[in-house]
Order: sequence, then C-alpha cells, then structure tokens
Amino acid sequence: MKGLHILQSHFTPIQPSLRGAVQDVRYQEALPHPEVASWIYCYWELKTTEPLKESFSYQVVADGCIDVLWQAQTPENAYIMGFSNAHTLFSLGSTFHYMGIRFFPMAFPLLFQVDASELTNRFEALHLVSPTFTQPITELGSLFPSFPACIQALDAWFRRYLSGHSPQIDSRVFRALEVILNQYGNLHLAKDLDIGLSPRQLRRYFQFYIGDSPKSFCKIVRFQTLLKAKPSRESLRKNKLFFDLGYYDQAHFVKEFKHLYGKTPTEALD
Repeated sequence: MKGLHILQSHFTPIQPSLRGAVQDVRYQEALPHPEVASWIYCYWELKTTEPLKESFSYQVVADGCIDVLWQAQTPENAYIMGFSNAHTLFSLGSTFHYMGIRFFPMAFPLLFQVDASELTNRFEALHLVSPTFTQPITELGSLFPSFPACIQALDAWFRRYLSGHSPQIDSRVFRALEVILNQYGNLHLAKDLDIGLSPRQLRRYFQFYIGDSPKSFCKIVRFQTLLKAKPSRESLRKNKLFFDLGYYDQAHFVKEFKHLYGKTPTEALD
C-alpha cells in the first residue's frame, strides 16, 4: 500500500532492551520480503539457549506497533499485543522460545479490519481478534521451530493474502502520518495537522487504525526518534537533544522516558 511506505522509510520501532549480549538468552530480528516490507517491520525470535536459574523478565518499550507472537512449540496459542502507551514487563519463565511479527502502525487493522483501540494496552488471544490470521499460523506450525522456515512461510502467506486484498483509507490520514514523522512527533497538532480533517475525524481514524490519539502517537514517535539517535548519558547532558525534540525541560523528559522505557535515561543509556 503506497501510503504505508511513509512508515517504512521514516519510522524505526526499536526494542533496545535485549540488544547486545544477554547470557543464555538470544534475540534476533529478520526483515520481511520486500513485497510485504511496508506492512511488517520485522520478524523476531526470543529464546533461551540454556535453562535459566530464575524466571526471565522481558521489558518491551513503547514503539507504536502491534505484535503477534507465539511459543514455537504451540503456535495455535498465538497472542496479539496492541498499541501500548507505556512500557510493558513480561515474566517468561526460565525456558522459552518465542517468535513474533512486528507490524508497522496501522498495518494490522488495515489488513484484517480490526479496531486497534480495542487492543490498546492489552494482550489477547489471537483467535479472538483475528481468526483469519490464526489459521495460517496454526497450519504452518510444524515449520515454526525453525526461524528461517517460519519467515519464508509467513512471507509467502502474506504475499498471497495481499494479492487479493486492497485495503483503503482516506489519503489524508497518511498525510497526517507524514507530517508527524517528518517533524519527529514534535509539532503543534491543531496548527501543523491542518490536512482537511477535523480534529475529531483525525482522532477517530487514529483510534481505529493505530489505537490511540494523534497526541499519544506523537509521544511514541518522539521517544523512538530519541532511541534511534543512540544518545549516551554524556551526550544528552551536553547536547540537550530532548529540547530539540520538544520536551519542556529535563524533568519532563526523564518522566516521559521512564514511562515509555521503564527506566530512567541514566539507567537505560550507556
């Protein structure tokens, strides 16, 4: 879909909590086929390589996306995690092997006509939300212990599905996305989003297709822009990047960062 290329080229939903070495836990991401790359940011795998001595807590930062995930051994029990306007902490036990799909904002609701607002800050069984997508995951389950085979099978399914579906949405919504992304979420909503939709109409579109208001999505974009810049604690002190992104002051920045990340910038950054 042409409009979703805006997200593909301007938005990088980063999950930084397992980047780098974590003993006996491996996390990896893989890009989708180019034909579905404007819908799916990545496929991912999170697994233990050895049983852990205690239960592992996995911290997910707010990224604006919807994820579908499952245990490799039981893909029929897949789950969907909606838009989150805060960080989320999961206790995964001492042995696990998860696989998942991180959809770009808007992509899953457009593909399967699901109201994203009903999933906001929620974790639901996939079959209750989208039986259409539960079926291929269950049918392809025998391939899923192999991450490369999983990717290949899902890519093929999505390419077939997209060939028979042409989701439509008001082009002005994509114009709003473009403005938000080009300004890194730092904008005056009433003035800068003068795109021919009333604030009420725009909010309704964002609630249905993203899961929250334009204001909330701007916060995520601004936060993710900061993560993509890979600032250090020292560079934040010196360069005050948070001012450039529209945070009022350091206290405002620290409070919002902790809400979305789960740690303060001092705890999270090198």
